[in-house]
Amino acid sequence: MTFRSHMERALAEARAAADRGEVPVGAVVVAPTGAVVAAAGNRTRELADPTAHAEILALRAACAAAGSERLAGHDLYVTLEPCAMCAAAISFARIARLYWGAADPKSGGVLQGARVFAQPQCHHAPELYDGIAATEAEALLRDFFAARRA
Repeated sequence: MTFRSHMERALAEARAAADRGEVPVGAVVVAPTGAVVAAAGNRTRELADPTAHAEILALRAACAAAGSERLAGHDLYVTLEPCAMCAAAISFARIARLYWGAADPKSGGVLQGARVFAQPQCHHAPELYDGIAATEAEALLRDFFAARRA
């Protein structure tokens, strides 16, 4: 599988989140072998949990599958630039590479806003790759919020 196919899976998770009335964000954790070990979409409303972001849910499932709080060598694909909370969790999990689609000028924690990985307190900074399937990810978010305003 390629990085594009992993992002397609994250986009599918984002679409499923939108169908549940959640902000359409999806995340996929990929093992060093290239196998998808966890995938999730936002569930903050469904679970009444402000930490139930797609990234957090996918990291939790991947850690459970690995039997460890560390995911060294694993990659994370997410449709939207992670917020500061998710970026910190990515650091603690020791994710090797982070790929994301749409930038988040309002709440992003990687290249926007807090820039968690650039802080001296950051335990681990993954390799960063942005703009993967950005057009599709941006369209999902734009359409979701436009429908809410209509």
